Amino acid sequence: MTSVGAPVPTLSAVIAVVMEFVVGIAIVIGFYTRPLALLLALYTLGTAFVGHHYWTMTGMEQYANMINFYKNLSIIGGLLLLAATGPGRYSLDRK
Repeated sequence: MTSVGAPVPTLSAVIAVVMEFVVGIAIVIGFYTRPLALLLALYTLGTAFVGHHYWTMTGMEQYANMINFYKNLSIIGGLLLLAATGPGRYSLDRK
């Protein structure tokens, strides 16, 4: 976390583990799918700006970070779609 310039690296690492692992597993099993998908989309947007600020780089580093930045935006699109449509048939949120 220090190498990407994340604020408070230890706390940022804990937040990353919780958001990427715990929230990810909760979405997979369909537990509070809509709000957690929205929360993970906001987290992914934040990580895109903190970790992949390609507009401040040059050369191949800029190119690699630009790809990862737009990859994060694509993930956000999928998470927003999941937040809009809700969980599937075999989820804990099923009604």
